[in-house]
Amino acid sequence: MNLRRPTRLIVALALLVASGCAVGPDYSRPQIELPPQWRELDVHEAQAFANAPWWELFQDPTLQDLLRTALAQNKDLATAVARIEQQRAVYAFQRADLIPKIEAYGAADRSRASKEGRVPIPQSVDPEGATFQVGGSLSWEVDLFGRIRRATEAEQATLLATEEARRAVVIELVSAVATAYMDLRDFDARFDIARRTLEARRDYVELVKARFEGGVTSELDWRQAEAEFHRVETIVYDFERLVALTEHSLDVLLGRNPVSVPRGRTLVEQPVPPAIPAGLPSDLLERRPDVRQAEHTLVAANARIGEAKALLFPQISLTGFFGWESTDLGNLFVGPAKAWSISGALLQPVFNAGKNLARVEATEWQQRQALYAYELSILQAFREVEDALVGFRTTGAQRRAQASRVAAERKVPRTG
Repeated sequence: MNLRRPTRLIVALALLVASGCAVGPDYSRPQIELPPQWRELDVHEAQAFANAPWWELFQDPTLQDLLRTALAQNKDLATAVARIEQQRAVYAFQRADLIPKIEAYGAADRSRASKEGRVPIPQSVDPEGATFQVGGSLSWEVDLFGRIRRATEAEQATLLATEEARRAVVIELVSAVATAYMDLRDFDARFDIARRTLEARRDYVELVKARFEGGVTSELDWRQAEAEFHRVETIVYDFERLVALTEHSLDVLLGRNPVSVPRGRTLVEQPVPPAIPAGLPSDLLERRPDVRQAEHTLVAANARIGEAKALLFPQISLTGFFGWESTDLGNLFVGPAKAWSISGALLQPVFNAGKNLARVEATEWQQRQALYAYELSILQAFREVEDALVGFRTTGAQRRAQASRVAAERKVPRTG
């Protein structure tokens, strides 16, 4: 057997594939008009806080423990991690098509031919016989037009998108836990104030009742005091309900059944950052996982166009077999029992009612949708940052105004 010519053919085809180009558009990041700076933040201030570790602003040890529990047990985050592992397996599955496949083969059969069949069997020939085969086969689709490479590129981009989705879930989870915890401490404070107010109202009702029974005041004052007591009582029950519901929602974020949530610092003891780490607008494309996820999805959709276009061109596949075949198991591995074959096949679509062209058009529209989603994610990211900057500035100003009001009211002379 002379394997030099088939070997040279395979090497030549491999070099041809390596030098071949993948059809379809190569990805380039779309040109997006970006604002030079934020409306609410000076450019130098933005640069100073661009890489600030914002999660370290939560200096409440109890909150830090809750965040660690959520990152370890949250079900949405666990689902996001599982999606990454699933997509990593899908990517490996697709990438394997770039490499020739080798399979081992073995078979044995025994049969008997009919002596009364269409072709007569001589009396000297035994109609019963056995056949044994052992060997291996090699198959390879020559990716001359890049169909497999584009499909692999798409699956890799999808894998990167799922990884960014996990990062987005982490950020949303940290934000949700911190927000729920702050809401809980707020409701705790309001609940405590409402309960102390209720106790004061109860004492006042007893006082007014005693004054009424002593003939000092009218029944109207007593009944009004009772009505005010019951009004405050409803507020107490309302805050008690809000505290319980917030604990339950926080427990779900922590991945556990509803239990009592430990408390740390009060709301007024929580540190307030001097500024928001916004970064420059141009940094947003690299720092926001939701924007990066949308871009990787766009990369995958772009690669799918090339995968679809490659189906318009011939598909070339090579197959080969080498092994031994014999009717006698004892002579299976002797020289005369050796068998081999090499074949190539070309499949060129000729007519399928425009199916392949329609597939290309569908992927192009999918890419257009992914582009719009990417642009929308950038617009939403800019809006969210601007909203946060405005909220931070106005809330700080409102807090200072309320503190000034409290200070002014404390200076009002008391009469009576």
